[in-house]
Amino acid sequence: MRFDHPASQIVLQDYIHAVTDAEARVDCLTKRIEELAPQWSMTPFVEAVQAMRGVAFIAAVTVVAEVSDFSRFDNPRQLMGFLGLVPSEHSSGAIIRRGGITKAGNALARRALIEGAWTYRMQARVSRKLHDRNERLPQAIRDIAWKAQVRLCARYRRLSAAGKPKVIVTTAIAREMVGFLWAITRQVQLGPAV
Repeated sequence: MRFDHPASQIVLQDYIHAVTDAEARVDCLTKRIEELAPQWSMTPFVEAVQAMRGVAFIAAVTVVAEVSDFSRFDNPRQLMGFLGLVPSEHSSGAIIRRGGITKAGNALARRALIEGAWTYRMQARVSRKLHDRNERLPQAIRDIAWKAQVRLCARYRRLSAAGKPKVIVTTAIAREMVGFLWAITRQVQLGPAV
């Protein structure tokens, strides 16, 4: 790209360098996390939640690190509330009005899940990367992840066809993803016997 004024060219080149530097920093941090992950006690959870479509390594590490102890949540709704993915409510007497999500919970994990929820706009399928991530996982975890993918892809299409805004659809999908993540972490806690 060329500009008439040299100052414009300098600014463009500065932007290009900033993006390149940021990408290099992200790559470096990702490699460091990958090196440290095997020694982390939560690695089995990180590997298991990667069975879900839209939850690759960094998203899995983020969610597991931010939630920490999944066993403290007796049901998926509690985990959804912790992540701020439940609708707000304004009640007065018998009148109940629901609003947008509360955003009262953990913003980092919520953001990672909402970004991952965008992948469910495509048809359900197992990509090569997802297949490779799931290869070593127990069948019970793979079954939960496939059930989630089929359900969430169909739900994304239904909500979109109903005219819901994409942001609302994606947030609803992220909320349901949490339920499946909770079920997967239960399998990890219970171990292979169950």
